[in-house]
Amino acid sequence: MPAMFSFFKKSAPAPAPAEGPELLPEGWVVKKSSTPPAPPPPAAPPVVAPAPAPALPQAAVVTPPAAVPVPTPGPAPVAPPAAAPVMVRAPVPAPAPVAVVPPPAPTPAPRQGWMERLRAGLRKTGGSIASVFSGTKIDDQLYEELEEALLMADAGVKATQFLLDELKRRVKETRATDPQAVRALLVDALAELLAPLEKGLEVGRHTPTVMMVVGVNGAGKTTSIGKLTRHLAEADQRVLLAAADTFRAAAREQLGVWADRAKVEIISQEGGDPAAVSFDAVNAGRARGADVVIADTAGRLPTQIHLMEELKKIKRVIGKAQEGAPHEVLLVVDGNTGQNALNQVKAFDEALGLTGLVVTKLDGTAKGGVLAAIARERPVPVYFIGVGEKLEDLETFSAREFAQALLA
Repeated sequence: MPAMFSFFKKSAPAPAPAEGPELLPEGWVVKKSSTPPAPPPPAAPPVVAPAPAPALPQAAVVTPPAAVPVPTPGPAPVAPPAAAPVMVRAPVPAPAPVAVVPPPAPTPAPRQGWMERLRAGLRKTGGSIASVFSGTKIDDQLYEELEEALLMADAGVKATQFLLDELKRRVKETRATDPQAVRALLVDALAELLAPLEKGLEVGRHTPTVMMVVGVNGAGKTTSIGKLTRHLAEADQRVLLAAADTFRAAAREQLGVWADRAKVEIISQEGGDPAAVSFDAVNAGRARGADVVIADTAGRLPTQIHLMEELKKIKRVIGKAQEGAPHEVLLVVDGNTGQNALNQVKAFDEALGLTGLVVTKLDGTAKGGVLAAIARERPVPVYFIGVGEKLEDLETFSAREFAQALLA
C-alpha cells in the first residue's frame, strides 16, 4: 500500500547504546569481591584447676591446727560455642544504563474499508467484465466477450488488445483450465499494466512545495484540493491556498470553506488576475514558512486556446516567484468521461507538462477502464483516486488494489 505522501525530512541519528555489564544466563553480574571475608571470633582461653596440697609422711603425727574452711571451687565456666561462619553475597553493582530501542511500529492493517468502497465504486465497471468468467469453459467465445466488456469499460483498443494477448500467453504458460483461474491471471496482467501509474506525491523536497491544480469545469478540482489539504494538515504540514479561480462566481467562497475546515490560510483577490494571485501566494508561502502552496485555477476545456494560454501564463509567473516552481502540476479528471479523460490528459500534458493525475467520481461510472487506456497511451502517474464525496473517499492509487476491485 503506497503511502499518502513521501516526506523528505531527515531524522537525528540514534545515540550509540551504552556498553552494559556482562551477564550470565541467571542474570548475575560477574564481579569479584575486593573485601575479604570476616574472620571468626577468637575462642575463650582454657580454665586451669588449682593443684592439690602435698601429702605428709605416715610416721610423724602432727596435731593439725584448727581447720580453716576452704571454699569449694565451683564448676569451671564453659566457653560459648563459636558462631558458625555466615556466607555473605558480594553486593551487586547497579547495571550501566542501556539505550532503550523502541519497538518497531506495527504494520498497518490492510485498507479493508477503502477496498470495500473501491469495489462498490467500480461495480458498474467491473460487473460486466467479471461476468465473462461465470461459465465453465475457456474458448474463443470467452475471449470475445472479454474484449467487448473491456471496450465497453473504455479501456481503449490498444489496452484491450494488449490485455487479451497477455492473458492468452499466461493461460498457455500456466495451462489454466478454470475460468476463475483465468480471471486471476487477468488481475495480474492488469496490475502490471497499471503499475507505471503508481507513484506517491513528494512533499518536502522544496520549501515550499508549490502545486498547480488544473482541469475542466465540473471535474472536482476545488473539492479535491480541499480533501488534499485536509490530508496534508493532518500530516503536520503547513498549507497555504491560492484562490486563482477568479472566473467562477463561488470558487473563492468554496475554497474558503475548505480552508476553514482544515484551519489553513488562503490568499484571494476579488476579481484579481489569476497569475497575480498565484504570485502573491507563493511569496506569502515563502515568507510565512509554509510547507505546501496549492493554487486552484479556473476550469476550462483544452480546446479553448486562449484559456489554455492563461494557464501557461500562471505557470510562468509562479516560476518567477520561486525558481523551479510549480513542482507539481496536477490534472483532476472526471472518471465518468471515459475516453474523453484520455484526451484531456494528452492536451493538458502537452500544454503544461503534467506531473500527476487525480481521478474522481469513479463510483458513478461504468467507464473506469480508462485508466488502462491512460497507462497504455499516456502513462502520467495517478496520485489519487476518488469514489465519493467524503474525506476518506480520496485515497492513493494502488495498481494491485484497483485491479482486484475492478475484477472482484
